Amino acid sequence: MPLTRRRFLQFSAAGLAVASAGCQPPRLELQALEMANDSRLAEKARLARHKNRFLGYPVNMSTPPEAFFAWRRQLQETGLTRFAYNNVGNPYHHSPIPFNTHDFERELIENFAAVYAFPKDDVWGFLSHSGTDSNMHGMYIGRTLLKGQSGKLPKCYFTPEAHYSIQILTDLLGLERVFVGTLPDASMDPDDLARKVNANRDVPALVVATTGTTFKGAIDRVDAIKAALGNHPHYLHLDAALFGGYLPYTEDAEEVKHKQGRYDSIAVSCHKFFGFHSPAGIFITRHSTFETFNRLFSRVHTPEYIGHVPGTITCSRDAVKPAEFWFFSRPEDRPRQRQDAKHMLTMTDYLMAQMEAHFPHLRPVRAGQTSNTIWFRKPADWIVEKYSLATMTVKGTKHAHVVVMPHVDRQVADAFLDDLAQEHAA
Repeated sequence: MPLTRRRFLQFSAAGLAVASAGCQPPRLELQALEMANDSRLAEKARLARHKNRFLGYPVNMSTPPEAFFAWRRQLQETGLTRFAYNNVGNPYHHSPIPFNTHDFERELIENFAAVYAFPKDDVWGFLSHSGTDSNMHGMYIGRTLLKGQSGKLPKCYFTPEAHYSIQILTDLLGLERVFVGTLPDASMDPDDLARKVNANRDVPALVVATTGTTFKGAIDRVDAIKAALGNHPHYLHLDAALFGGYLPYTEDAEEVKHKQGRYDSIAVSCHKFFGFHSPAGIFITRHSTFETFNRLFSRVHTPEYIGHVPGTITCSRDAVKPAEFWFFSRPEDRPRQRQDAKHMLTMTDYLMAQMEAHFPHLRPVRAGQTSNTIWFRKPADWIVEKYSLATMTVKGTKHAHVVVMPHVDRQVADAFLDDLAQEHAA
């Protein structure tokens, strides 16, 4: 009998204790392990005390609410994390492995599909290992569909501001890259896209739009991209790794809304805005799109071993993360996320205003009012190291950026500004 969510939560802690009684390591062995790892654990504890000054990368370092940890304990009492679970296969198809969390996975996908305005009766997706994994699935589905429709491999269009993984994935998928120019705010230039698509009219277009570019925090505008593509055969995948988490609570919410098929698939990271403790990624497309893809995918392999064509590139998949991340997908958690989004952008406003007023020599730039990223001339190395700032060379000059996440409060922002002032006074 498959393990439903209700049955999953009916396992008792007492039954689990009996099942695992013979699996506990002796106390002496545990003490030896603790002693051997003392120095490494001490270093982890030291780092934890300074987690809130992590400013250079899009990771929410806030501790989730206590209700999340209570939920994890409830899951652990059923046996999850204590013995093997596996979400192999399509979460919308019966699995021959009953030890899975497909029910949680389906529900979290459907919850987020509602946030992104997918048709309620036409949704498919899964929880991947990372945002890059989700991008890989979106690009592979697009490649497969376009080649199946035209008999020709598409060319892949994206900007130099896109995440570096897109270049890796084009190589992996054997796709020719077409770099599209950008507007002054670092978003995709739709006119340049139109020119380059027109120059390749005999080949379909796989377009990767970035909702929140990696270093400059710009938004590739979906409607302008769709207008530029016109009737040319195309597949539009949205890499919304960071911004996809919080834009639904801002004036730019429409940029991640799928309604009327504005894009074909979307990737959103779990460990960025949401503050999930481990890398994972949401991937969502329409069920009708997936079914067309899966018919073509089934020609590649026939996995009789698991009883169905899974539709995923990855075979064995993590079952713990979907059950845990389900907590963040619940409508009840959205008010907290809305507050995090508001706080994050308010702090970005504050930091940008202070940098413009006091450090104009750093030439701070923000792509727009819904961007939580500020990029500027690189400060001293000790500041870069203290705040874990990412750096890049832009037009021959070294720059750094801060990504203002929910854990960044006024105290952290002021400490950063004080350090910039100290450097400037030196």
